[in-house]
Amino acid sequence: MSAINQQPKAIILTDGLLHMSDAKTAHGLIRGTERYEIVAVIDSVHAGKDAGEVLDGKHRNIPVYADVDVAVNNIAGIRYCIIGVATVGGILPKHFLPIIESCIRKGISIVNGLHDFLNDMPSIVALAKENNVELIDVRKPKARKDLHFWSGEIFSVTAPVIAVIGTDCALGKRTTCRLVKQACASANINAQMIYTGQTGWLQGGQYGFVFDSTINDFISGELEHAIVSCWKETNAEVLLIEGQSALRNPTGPCGSEILVSGNAKHVILVHAPKRKYYEDVVGWGEIHSVASEIELIKMYGSKVIALALNTEHCSDEEALQFQQQYEIKLKLPVLLPLQQGVEKITPVIKSLMKD
Repeated sequence: MSAINQQPKAIILTDGLLHMSDAKTAHGLIRGTERYEIVAVIDSVHAGKDAGEVLDGKHRNIPVYADVDVAVNNIAGIRYCIIGVATVGGILPKHFLPIIESCIRKGISIVNGLHDFLNDMPSIVALAKENNVELIDVRKPKARKDLHFWSGEIFSVTAPVIAVIGTDCALGKRTTCRLVKQACASANINAQMIYTGQTGWLQGGQYGFVFDSTINDFISGELEHAIVSCWKETNAEVLLIEGQSALRNPTGPCGSEILVSGNAKHVILVHAPKRKYYEDVVGWGEIHSVASEIELIKMYGSKVIALALNTEHCSDEEALQFQQQYEIKLKLPVLLPLQQGVEKITPVIKSLMKD
């Protein structure tokens, strides 16, 4: 490992899923991480391409290889293989197992963000022990002694708390949150991000917890502990909270804890204007309107300060049209994070700091 780059080299496993929303963990890591140096993606369907170009058309010098053998032959010093998918139910795809075993035999440790824990698989555990590698299950619940119960200390935090909440799952809440943090840094604002999912940790998050593997009684306390600890230890001027799922997604309604227990009085709302149904499943119901979501958030005592658009299935022209329409209708800043960045939110954040 060089003195310049202290991040360990890692490959991402998405075999066959890189182009799908299930690979959102990989997508986040391809866009950036402070915990690892991403050097390749393993995906037989997209072998020969650049991972960034598959993701969003931007070349990122991350090659996609058909298998682990090719990756190891081309890149020295690979230490980790990160399972780069977040499937429904957190189930490990069966065809990943032989690839994982191949990595282990080559001395590569496995980082797993799924609910299927590798440490619960005796054959994988034995193989890892034989080859002296780690099995890191990011979503493994904390021990009871390490969990925190809500205390009310959140009310001592004087920095603005901004939640990045979506109208549905897989909209780019985490990506938007990271971009806002980066925009704040460029504007000399000390903004810190609280991660709430496994990918946030994989991207180098220092403060947070994995929401969906935490016992319900302790979600509020873990959230409060992360916010308060971050504020005290970093002297944060602004605290950004990564949202999970959506307030009204029936498969996992989330967000009220962030607004109430996390005392997030400000919200950046993320929405996909062309997505009609929750997670594109007709039977789960239509996604409520942005105006309706803003009113619901208002009922929790919080205020939407900006709308960020996920422009899936939109041309650039359509994205700009949606931006203009929502700005006129809502009288709010409307962000196009991937096309334009999020810098236009920084004056709003500065005004919150003054207040």
